[in-house]
Amino acid sequence: MTKKASSSYSLAELASLLNATLAGDGECRVSGLSTLTEAGPNDIAFLANKAYAKYLATTQAAAVLLHPDYVDECPVSALVLDNPYLGYARLSHCFDPLRRDDAVTMIHASAVVHESAVLGECVFIGPHAVIEAGVQLGNGVHIGANCFVGADSALGDKSYLHAGVVIYHGVVIGERAILHSGAVIGGDGFGFAHDGQGWHKIAQLGGVVLGNDVEVGSCTSIDRGALGDTVIGHDVKIDSQVQIAHNVHIGDHSALAGCVGVAGSTRVGQHCLLGGGVGLAGHIDIADRVQVTGMSLVTNSITDAGVYSSGTGSMPNAQWRRNAVRFKQLDELSRRVRALERSQN
Repeated sequence: MTKKASSSYSLAELASLLNATLAGDGECRVSGLSTLTEAGPNDIAFLANKAYAKYLATTQAAAVLLHPDYVDECPVSALVLDNPYLGYARLSHCFDPLRRDDAVTMIHASAVVHESAVLGECVFIGPHAVIEAGVQLGNGVHIGANCFVGADSALGDKSYLHAGVVIYHGVVIGERAILHSGAVIGGDGFGFAHDGQGWHKIAQLGGVVLGNDVEVGSCTSIDRGALGDTVIGHDVKIDSQVQIAHNVHIGDHSALAGCVGVAGSTRVGQHCLLGGGVGLAGHIDIADRVQVTGMSLVTNSITDAGVYSSGTGSMPNAQWRRNAVRFKQLDELSRRVRALERSQN
């Protein structure tokens, strides 16, 4: 389905915006962005994956954003870039229906804003939001309906909280952060001491610090530190339903896909990629530029950059059952092999 915006753009305008080479009619106007197969005559489409090149010849789009290798095959006007996927990312904001006017301050009548809170210019606070004492909101901050921002927290310029985000006390969020509905930042870390019969809660005295340009998906939890802070670096992208425990550090420009779990006091380096469902044990270090493939479990530190995996891929159940039996026999088999080797020496 094509996303529509209220305005349209000429191809010449978009080429200038993207610093792209225009091949075709610069006066042609487009008002939507779509895929090659679903685009109509008022849309611009994109080709960023060669697997979809087979749809280029029959597209009904007015124009296509693509790599120079495909210009000669394109039956319509084209915007030509070496990195069309990056161009698509930038172009998508032109057609985003959530774009808003930052020119005025608007505080809904049902919002509760403590008198000691400090608000920058052009702040939006939606219905039934709560802003507690000592909060600082930068310029252009958007607080959606039913959000809660706890005491002494701070949000940097142009940070955007969708409806229903909860920010506990003493949380610091950098500029241009995006937090999606249901995200909880600064809840207590999972800290308890056992006396042999029951559990005793450990007060979580640290906070959470999110850097600039961080995005946090819906229903993701980032726990506050036990003593020091939990720290999420600049430009970190976190998907939905991710759990980040207390005192974790995530390095700049890393990305965590859905359902990742990071246990307490683990440090993840810069430019790391954690696939969906990855689990990191606590108190380990992950080097810069490490990629961990989906559903892997990491229980020891990783000291060198590279791609890491654990577990096995899916297979027919009957085969898996046979392999599971053999897995239980591996220790005994290893002992027998070592014994055989010793007997032959």
